[in-house]
Amino acid sequence: MAELTKTIDQSIKAMDNREGKYLTFSLADEEYGIGILKIREIIGMMPITSVPQTPGFVKGVINLRGKVIPVIDLRLRFGMDNIEYTERTCIIVVEIAGETGTVEIGIVVDSVSEVLNIKDEEIEDTPSFGTKLETDYILGMAKMEGGVKILLDIDSVLNEEEMKILEDAA
Repeated sequence: MAELTKTIDQSIKAMDNREGKYLTFSLADEEYGIGILKIREIIGMMPITSVPQTPGFVKGVINLRGKVIPVIDLRLRFGMDNIEYTERTCIIVVEIAGETGTVEIGIVVDSVSEVLNIKDEEIEDTPSFGTKLETDYILGMAKMEGGVKILLDIDSVLNEEEMKILEDAA
């Protein structure tokens, strides 16, 4: 029994540990990060086929080597201004947990920055912004030289209903 308790405690500690490698990218002059294990690939902008009757932040779908992948614009998902895409705009293909298993989706970002190894002591919990603000998708805030990087829990960026829409689109 003591061995099982020890194993459970270690599992909880590992889940609590946010230390690791993060791909960082920018959106509207802010820096964000996603755990590198969630990243499948980074691709340049390509033609996106729009899908009718989807939320505004859903740009549509792309054909990536014969696989249909839904694409969302992270700026629009976070309520930021829509901007024209530039040569630095790209799509990060991530793997997120869906109802039917893992789902690959593309997220449009302003530009990709770098891969950083962020230590647990550099990460603080998300500050409380009051009850009206939804921050479940923020894993934590990484204090880095020159500012703060917002670390995203990419599995929580979309709610269940939005995930269903994306799964149906693919």
